[in-house]
Amino acid sequence: MFSVIFPGQGSQIVGMGKELYDKFDIVKNLFKQADDTLNFSISKLILEGPKEELDLTINTQPAIYLISYSIFNIVKKEFNLDLNKAKFFAGHSLGEYSALSCAGYLDFSETLKILRIRGEAMQNSVPKGQGGMVAVLASNIQVIEKILDDNKKILNAQIANDNSDGQMVLSGKTEDLETLIKILKENSIKNIKLPVSAPFHCDMMSDATKIMTDEINKLNFKNGKNKLISNVTAHEIKDVDELKTLLIKQIESRVRWRESVINMIENRVNHFIEIGPGKVLSGLVKRINRDVKIDTINSLSDIESIKI
Repeated sequence: MFSVIFPGQGSQIVGMGKELYDKFDIVKNLFKQADDTLNFSISKLILEGPKEELDLTINTQPAIYLISYSIFNIVKKEFNLDLNKAKFFAGHSLGEYSALSCAGYLDFSETLKILRIRGEAMQNSVPKGQGGMVAVLASNIQVIEKILDDNKKILNAQIANDNSDGQMVLSGKTEDLETLIKILKENSIKNIKLPVSAPFHCDMMSDATKIMTDEINKLNFKNGKNKLISNVTAHEIKDVDELKTLLIKQIESRVRWRESVINMIENRVNHFIEIGPGKVLSGLVKRINRDVKIDTINSLSDIESIKI
């Protein structure tokens, strides 16, 4: 039994999807539709750069979704592989939107528009330089939660992503993160300050939550056929109303990716297929459970070799 999973920010590179764009009309058509929908050439930005612009959250989010959606449709329409037989669809942060769109809950154009809005809202929620993110390696969730709780009087930081055993990302104010980095070093916990423009998935994103509350409630959600796993709860989403609520909460909530993967495995999933640029999620799944099968699809050879 397999699940289809979709990556989030950080997987983007200039030129992603070019091989598939050059070979398949379906991809050219989706890229053109994306340009028309967003009123600028996101296709040129993806294929040619510059990297600095592609890395802006406002551009990265719709760009990664466009690649993921294009690959999903090639597999489905050109190779007749039924990915909708998946037990679950899931995605990491913005990847959750790729998951719900490919599962039929929201159409292509609406998903592009909402991700453009989401990217801008998250990018602008905190003035540049006032917040950031720190990756923590080779520790566990209980240790980090205790450090944050023990030091809550002197700093405010939150676990933004619980990615896998030994990999978490923390968000907070820049000065609080500097204090936290010193505490982590004192505890011999390896950490890396990430080159991001804002502290995602924490309460500093409250302005983005307000914007997304209005925008998500305007969307025309449908009843998709596939089961979705929520980043917020790590469990299956019951219906469209709950989906809307959880997408709004997702902006400030921890991405419970480790728990999501564990819950899918406990529900008899033994094969994960990552669709989109990069192999970030495949690496995380491998760290969580080495016994499951993992496939990544982001090239023609990947598609030709996939078996489900």
